[in-house]
Amino acid sequence: MKRMTLRYIQLTIISLFFSAAAFAQPGTGGTVAEGIIAVVGENIILKSEVEGNFEALKRQYQQQGLTITKCEVVEDLLMEKLMLHHAEIDSVFVDEGEVDQNIDRRIQALVQQFGGDIQKLEQYYGKSVVVIREEMRDLMRNQLTAQRMQFTITKDVEITPTEVQEFYNSIPEDSLPLINTEVELAQIVVYPAVDPEAEQEAIDKLNELRQRIADGRSFSTMAILYSKDPGSAKNGGLYEGIKRGQFVKEFEAIAFNLQPGEVSEPFRTVYGYHIVQLIEKRGEELDLRHILIPPQISDANLNEARNVMDSIRSAIVSGAITFEEAVEEYSEDDGTRYNNGMLMNPQTGDTKWDVSNLDQAMFYAIQGLEEGDISDPSLWRDEEQKEAFRIIRINAKTEPHRANMRSDYGRLRSIALQEKQSKKMADWINEKIAETYIRVNNNYYNCTFEQNWENESTASSRR
Repeated sequence: MKRMTLRYIQLTIISLFFSAAAFAQPGTGGTVAEGIIAVVGENIILKSEVEGNFEALKRQYQQQGLTITKCEVVEDLLMEKLMLHHAEIDSVFVDEGEVDQNIDRRIQALVQQFGGDIQKLEQYYGKSVVVIREEMRDLMRNQLTAQRMQFTITKDVEITPTEVQEFYNSIPEDSLPLINTEVELAQIVVYPAVDPEAEQEAIDKLNELRQRIADGRSFSTMAILYSKDPGSAKNGGLYEGIKRGQFVKEFEAIAFNLQPGEVSEPFRTVYGYHIVQLIEKRGEELDLRHILIPPQISDANLNEARNVMDSIRSAIVSGAITFEEAVEEYSEDDGTRYNNGMLMNPQTGDTKWDVSNLDQAMFYAIQGLEEGDISDPSLWRDEEQKEAFRIIRINAKTEPHRANMRSDYGRLRSIALQEKQSKKMADWINEKIAETYIRVNNNYYNCTFEQNWENESTASSRR
């Protein structure tokens, strides 16, 4: 399948994350070269925009063994600007709350690249997180709007089984996609118990810190010294611009009911125990500091959980209980226990996992196992970084092969649907290019495009 075809339906190839990084190149101080590459309606593409996106995407493509050219970046931006132009005409907009949520996620991703240290992020880009957020806002709004416009164009495209079969038949056998080894996995998870003494120790420590803060010590200093939150400890426990829905409910229930300067009593969430100090409240937006102390899990607790997991595995292997029965009775992972332990692949939306895309811990846990085998218990950290033990069963395993209708219908259907959506997008783009004012300055890159972007229609289209 041609790369350009995929770009029609996956405009976000200039991904929000990498564009977010591109806008804030270190050492630029926010200045941009004023070279105009193209005009689409009332939207312009600056040379600095192309260069920034190219540098960010080049690194991403290199990691995947691929290449990208500046002309391809220009064409992606031309499509984005065309969609923005017609999104305004068709009244397609995104809510500012959605923009804020996406900015928050991108900021958090950038912070994680610097080991959770906001100060390192700010030093690298030479600007504060507040400035980075504001500089990101227009970029994020534009890309979300383009995505929404793309969705409105392709949302009604459907594909029948007959069309999937015809698509499959149209592909030469040696051009069919190569499918790597794939597995379907199920798991049973057991969390170690936390001793009441350990919970009380965490509460007592937070009460001690709360008293020291009341006696005049800096909350920020206490957070740097004692907080176990990797995302904020080095920054004095600071979180700015917090809105409802960004943190767990227990945290928000306390934080949004504090007065400026007030420090909460210790309270519990799934992450451990916290105290929070409200710095400023602006309507439904908060700036705050917090300290996290999770209860310590002892070696005895871990050994007990491993022994429980060993016993469960032995009972399954001996036939005393089925894997599915064990999931229902013993598994403590809410994300899988109600689905017979099945692990869903978030990237594909189905149960198949390409073994080359498994995380390292999962890969080593199932290495050497065949269909129906169950792994030994292994230590695992969940999305909340809580330690647990789990066993994994390989429910199904397919060897590397060329895609076929029997084993890979879902994948082929998805590819065929993308092709059909791509054609719908291509037809829409050709139609809109003809009626939109577009001017490309080839003095910079002298690009040759698959679409004819060299168009200057009547001024009446400049809306």
